[in-house]
Amino acid sequence: MSSSSEVARGAVCGDLCSQGRMKTLLIEEKRKMGGQCATTSELENYPGIIEDTGPGLMERFRSHAEKFGVEFERGRVAGIEVGDDGFHKEIRLADERTLRTKSIIIATGAAPRILGIPGEKEFRGQGVSYCATCDADFYEELDVVVVGSGNTAVEESVFLTKVVNKVTMIVVHDEGKLDADRVAQEQAFANDKIEFVWNSTVDAIEGDGLVNGVRLRNIKTGETQQLATDGVFMFVGTVPQTGFAKDLIELNGAGYIKTDDKQQTNIPGIFAVGDVTDKFLRQVVTAAGDGAVAAVAANGYVEQEEYWQQQVLKSQTPVLAVFWSPLEGDSVQLIQSLEEMTIAYPDHRIVTVDTYKNQMLADRYEVQEIPAVLRFEQGQEQLRLVQPGAVELNQLFQGSKS
Repeated sequence: MSSSSEVARGAVCGDLCSQGRMKTLLIEEKRKMGGQCATTSELENYPGIIEDTGPGLMERFRSHAEKFGVEFERGRVAGIEVGDDGFHKEIRLADERTLRTKSIIIATGAAPRILGIPGEKEFRGQGVSYCATCDADFYEELDVVVVGSGNTAVEESVFLTKVVNKVTMIVVHDEGKLDADRVAQEQAFANDKIEFVWNSTVDAIEGDGLVNGVRLRNIKTGETQQLATDGVFMFVGTVPQTGFAKDLIELNGAGYIKTDDKQQTNIPGIFAVGDVTDKFLRQVVTAAGDGAVAAVAANGYVEQEEYWQQQVLKSQTPVLAVFWSPLEGDSVQLIQSLEEMTIAYPDHRIVTVDTYKNQMLADRYEVQEIPAVLRFEQGQEQLRLVQPGAVELNQLFQGSKS
């Protein structure tokens, strides 16, 4: 797990899972946990945190998770497979290790977008950077270029001005228009160490061993110009890290994972949170909220599935699974009738499924109306009756329709 707020999510997930007494393992690809959040120099939009750094907050998240017994392990996930029973999952790591689990919370986040312009790859680490916090010190009192105009580009530009001589932001939009929110824009426009080149893109990054300039192109006039610079910081969006799951998990057109309101993916027991998901706002605070939801949902999934497996699918005696709602009188009356009938059929077991609390199970068995009773033998559904009358109930115990 990694990325901007991903470890925030991971830590919260781990924290809540541990409080739910679930054995929890957090897999982190990088040596330093925290993903993109750990590369954020200033963090001011997390409730209760007046001012802090991304790495600082991430360390506290980790300590919080460790307090409840969450284990951490280095590794890169290469693939996920679901067992034949649909309950157990196998995580395959790049170093060929495999981990077996009952539920997975994906928090792999997103990585900086690579434009692929000439010189970007060649000078990466030699003047091209994607992290101001990591590399700003290399450019003390030097001139740098920032590519991008979103919140990240603007916030990191402001941070860079504390170290460098001058920041030139290359913006594709008309003069005065940035993609960042209003507060960030005001900070940028008020900073006399930030200059702007409007209506322009970077055609190439140039240098001789190290970056010494960029070639800019005006998108309206087509004119090009050379701009001397000592470094180029790229902040032009992110790409979701879903390659390992694209053949299993449902994604949107941009590659982000689709989830429901419980953060569950299209695969039961596999959840996704934070920047890697299809969502409106990607910040640490929303990621932490995702993590809380997913942790509770995963805890409930494991408990419900273990109960279903033991009490229904592995039962050696016939089971009548009643899909019901305690708020409906017909449902309550049906359960009472079935329980009274078990006196005559002591080898039968009644298992109730509250469809409000366990909609997932109702969906799996395509239960559209309640009350409904499904008779299972040796783990297989043998008979189904929807809203059965008193006369039909005997069929459930006899195992066939009359």
